[in-house]
Amino acid sequence: MTRSEIAELRYTVGQLRQSIGALRSHYGDANMVRRLENDLERLVIDADELEQSPPPEIRRRPQDTIYVPDSKSDEAAWMGAQDEGLGFHSRPRTE
Repeated sequence: MTRSEIAELRYTVGQLRQSIGALRSHYGDANMVRRLENDLERLVIDADELEQSPPPEIRRRPQDTIYVPDSKSDEAAWMGAQDEGLGFHSRPRTE
């Protein structure tokens, strides 16, 4: 992690701390608020550990680019295929 990423993490954790503080003032010592405070403390501990001794960075291989043509495909190839969930209908709806 770079210094700016760590600074951003610290800032975000600080914002979360303020939000949980507001929840505590609104809901008091409710179980959910205590769990959120516990989660926040764990985040602080993990952020400290990450800053003090970061794990080795992973090296990712560059992905091959797959080009998809803009031309219209042969609709006959899709006849009879299910189009549920695609957000459009390739053939007229029946009434």
